[in-house]
Amino acid sequence: MSKIISPWRKDFPILSTTMHGKPLAFLDSGASAQKPRAVIEAMGGVMEAGYANIHRGLYALSQNLTASFEEVRGTVARFIGAGSEKEIIFTRNSTEAINLVAKSWGRPHLKAGDEIILTAMEHHANIVPWQLLCDQIGCVIKVVPITADGQLDLSAFEALLSKKTRLIGVVHVSNALGTHNPVEKIIQTARAYNPAIKILVDGSQSAVHMRINVRAMDADFFVFTGHKLYGPTGIGVLYGKYEILETMPPYQGGGDMIERVRFSGTTYKEPPFRFEAGTPAIVEVIGLGAAIDYVSAIGMDAIAAHEKALLEHITPVLRSVNGLRLYGPEDTAKKAGILSFTVEGAHASDLGMILDQCGVAVRTGHHCCMPLMEVLGVEATVRASFGLYTNGDDLDALIAGLEKARMLFGSGT
Repeated sequence: MSKIISPWRKDFPILSTTMHGKPLAFLDSGASAQKPRAVIEAMGGVMEAGYANIHRGLYALSQNLTASFEEVRGTVARFIGAGSEKEIIFTRNSTEAINLVAKSWGRPHLKAGDEIILTAMEHHANIVPWQLLCDQIGCVIKVVPITADGQLDLSAFEALLSKKTRLIGVVHVSNALGTHNPVEKIIQTARAYNPAIKILVDGSQSAVHMRINVRAMDADFFVFTGHKLYGPTGIGVLYGKYEILETMPPYQGGGDMIERVRFSGTTYKEPPFRFEAGTPAIVEVIGLGAAIDYVSAIGMDAIAAHEKALLEHITPVLRSVNGLRLYGPEDTAKKAGILSFTVEGAHASDLGMILDQCGVAVRTGHHCCMPLMEVLGVEATVRASFGLYTNGDDLDALIAGLEKARMLFGSGT
């Protein structure tokens, strides 16, 4: 039995509940993390005693909530090391943030024949928006392959760079493999080749597992989402260098992103407000701020150390399971707390259902990474992903559930 204990587990009410009469072993944080009491109370407090629309009202409720809302923008900027809160745009999620860049930066700046470099391990959210753009204007997508152990082939990446390269989109941590990609090296290589190339980093997973500094990274755009970071759904973040945001037209039109509207023409606010049309996700932004305050108080280094201990404990145990194949880097130092695997003779969905009956929540399927699954030669994997609340007991429950599955499928000994 593992003795790894999370001191923060008690902060998450749902983790004291059961599933099918078994203690809940929640190992699907990569899809959406559970919420600490601090987030639940912050959002409930607004709805119970402080709610109003923001930015427009002159009465106290509106003024107070407007101030709290805008304080979160500063909280986000500090959390990811942005130079200014003016570089922080609130979106619905990472998907909308990438779509915003594709339409508001890509549509005006790219032309037929221009090249976009993506990687084979991208989430669909960092593939499909660029495909839509390419269909519209005729630019071309090139793909960085991966090595046999689930890492980016950096030599192949360098070979893909050309005079036509305009944008690079790269996931910081793979949601399907856990691979921690060396985005700093990728950005440095691209800058040395052509400083004008723009780089978008998908930080949906990395912002949860490690400390982020977008200025040190030198990303032009960085996106992440609230619901994976122990916050609510319906809120995400786009960071963009201000000098780039200034060149971008509005993503959507409506209220709150305008200076003046006439039928003869409209003038728009400066970034970031230019990109935030309509009434925003007010309560969700407050929840995101509470989530960032929560993890910041713990410390991202402490979270990373806890998850590393879990990963180092479970990886050799899984490798010893008969018929089980792990995907991604063998070196645990090169990945986050995400484990994808298959078991010979058992479909991923069947494994997921058996684990469910054992009280273990995992994700099965292609994980919105169909191109990556093709490269791996599988239709689906089982994915177990950690949060700061994950305990050694959760990992023990996973192993016990897998042993039960092996017996049921006739592969036990």
